Amino acid sequence: MNKAITDGLVLMPPPFVNGLEVWSTGDGTPGSDTYATSGTGAFVPADANFAGCLEIVKTTATTKLRYMGETTILPGCYLQVRARVKAVSGPLPAVRIAGWAGGAGGAHVPGLTETAPSVQLTTYGEVVEVSAIIGTGFRTGVDMTWPDAIYGHLGLDLTGPNGGVVRIDDIEIEDVTNVFIRDMIGFVDVRDYGAMGDGVTDDSAAFEAADADAFGREVLVSEGTYFLGDHVTIENQIHFAGTVTMPDDKRLILQKNFDFETYFDAFQDEELAFKKSFQALLNFSDHDTLDLGGRIISLSAPVDMQAAEGAKTTFEIRRVIQNGQLRPVAGPNWDPDVVTSQATYSSATPYQLTNVANIASIAVGSLVEGNGVGREVYVQAVNLAQQSLTLSQQIYDVDGSQIFTFTRFKYLIDLSGFAKYSRLHFDNIEFYCDGEASAVMLGQDGSLMQFRDCYFSKPRNRGITSITSIARACQGMMIDRCEFISNEQTAPDQTRISVGVNANANDVKIRDCRLVRFKHFAVLGGTGSMIVGNHCFQGDNETDGLRQAGFVFTRPNSKTIFTGNYIDNCSIELTNEHDATPDLGAQYSFGGMSITGNIFTAADVAPWFSWIVIKPHGVGQFIHGLSVSGNVFKTLDGAIERAERIDTSIADLDRTRFRNVYFQNNTYTAVNTVTENPVSVNHKENSESVAWTVDTAGRLPFEGYARFVESVMPMGALTAVGGARVYELPYAEVRVGPNEDQVNLRFGTACKGEVQLRVRCDWMD
Repeated sequence: MNKAITDGLVLMPPPFVNGLEVWSTGDGTPGSDTYATSGTGAFVPADANFAGCLEIVKTTATTKLRYMGETTILPGCYLQVRARVKAVSGPLPAVRIAGWAGGAGGAHVPGLTETAPSVQLTTYGEVVEVSAIIGTGFRTGVDMTWPDAIYGHLGLDLTGPNGGVVRIDDIEIEDVTNVFIRDMIGFVDVRDYGAMGDGVTDDSAAFEAADADAFGREVLVSEGTYFLGDHVTIENQIHFAGTVTMPDDKRLILQKNFDFETYFDAFQDEELAFKKSFQALLNFSDHDTLDLGGRIISLSAPVDMQAAEGAKTTFEIRRVIQNGQLRPVAGPNWDPDVVTSQATYSSATPYQLTNVANIASIAVGSLVEGNGVGREVYVQAVNLAQQSLTLSQQIYDVDGSQIFTFTRFKYLIDLSGFAKYSRLHFDNIEFYCDGEASAVMLGQDGSLMQFRDCYFSKPRNRGITSITSIARACQGMMIDRCEFISNEQTAPDQTRISVGVNANANDVKIRDCRLVRFKHFAVLGGTGSMIVGNHCFQGDNETDGLRQAGFVFTRPNSKTIFTGNYIDNCSIELTNEHDATPDLGAQYSFGGMSITGNIFTAADVAPWFSWIVIKPHGVGQFIHGLSVSGNVFKTLDGAIERAERIDTSIADLDRTRFRNVYFQNNTYTAVNTVTENPVSVNHKENSESVAWTVDTAGRLPFEGYARFVESVMPMGALTAVGGARVYELPYAEVRVGPNEDQVNLRFGTACKGEVQLRVRCDWMD
């Protein structure tokens, strides 16, 4: 900026040759004496050094020279006053630039610095230049700061001993605002520090230099394409008019603009900006949250999050990704990879497949399917040298060799490249899979992953997948206030393939979520889970439709509370399909679960449907510690036989060993068999007999055996033949009848009457 050029502002005083009547011996104010009449100064037309100059005899302590014209002082405009002088004879004085600050109405502005530092003349005939900068701002390099002045009478002073003769060349005043322009406009341009912006030259050093010189000002990346060949950290605010390219393994850290919008401005590619911002999120500590700014980010392929970071294989510090939508761009990059291969399994090494043919084609994270393989078993690791695979879960009843199918789904967010990743939180993110992609695959190890207020919309195959069991990446995972909507809304229940969540570790919390029409919503292989306040509805539009499990627990003693949920047209299934030796041994059997205060409903289902199903995969299993209380069981459009059942398609439970089964205070509507334990049975014997057979009629849970009679209470008098009252107590014979659910009461005297019994299917510890 130069006001003399841009605004036509006249700054330069007239040369001395034009006359001395405009050059004051005082402050330069109107009416002051001039060198034209003072007798102490004269114009010298020729000099060895100056082409015309003013010669002054110093006669006062401070001999002044001021231009009487009013030199305008503008805010943001900086003026440099220069003069060249030399001593001719007599005592040697000192010289300094000086002025008089004027305000409105011609008044003097007091309190300002009106003199610059002095320069002492030391030799006769030596030309010395003195200068000073005058402006309104308090900036380094400004000699006289005049914030309130609107004009000035500018010139110089001679100080020191009197009697000396000094010659002065024409005084120059010029606009030097350009010296301060970058400070004034509040930004530094990377081009001023050597950045080329040609897309080839490495501009990393120029970016760092501009940032180092900014001191709180904004760094400007002018138009162009800037190649950054090294890590770059910008500590100040930054604005991108141009774009940036850099290697995948190099980081761009924007400490004052850490948000997705700025990274998008830098790279002009949503997918790349997301990767680079995630890379930065894991590599500096000033921010723990990446805000997507409400953006919809379209992904052309799965995001390998470890490859996007580039260097780390473990990360366990809390980080948050929030406020946006991730969605796939339709195309073949989202098609699952399917490989069939022969492999060998042995229960002695329950987490391995060995002698795997075509192993190089099998990817970590592939779903394993085959005879004897339970649900949600994945490849955790691949060992090419040993031709072996590490599995996320054990396989039941499949020792030997067979053909397996390995299917690698494609996920919007894929963390499987991390050996360990903990404490990554997704907050208010929609994983809009659109039937093209799955949503999130977790890392190989880690804990405390969290999904809060997220939407999993139409995943093609899976919502959240854990591929580990030994390392347990889903340990302590929290899924709160999320919605999972499958891509199979119109498909019959039994044909669906999608699963909302699988987890293999302990302490999983799923709370206050809405879960719609998956094959299964959750397959949980750990213990210590809390399933609270969810609405899970499967169902379909079929008449007398088949129904599958909404929640599958594959650890038989699951140590889980299942409370306050709305379970609609699906079941809770307890199984031990992830056990290589499913026959009962030293392990705990089915139980360790409290099912309390839930609403169970179903509509237009087959009569054999039940909401609570136990499916044992080995012999000898039983129920040990199961509490089902305070629930509502209700069917619409027809009745079902019972609320709970055993799926005996592979094995049955040992009903002789049931222990600590509490089934009480539930309400039933359109359920033919109301289940209780202990069950209260009223029995009326109409003719005198010493043996009364009391039938529980299948009302014990899971069609349990009548194993224990807690009490027998006559309901009125018991009478013998002829009406005599009988006061003796009977003894009970349990496990009577073809289903072993009857009790015989044995009296010493033949009698008749009515009694109420409390019968249990279990022993209480």
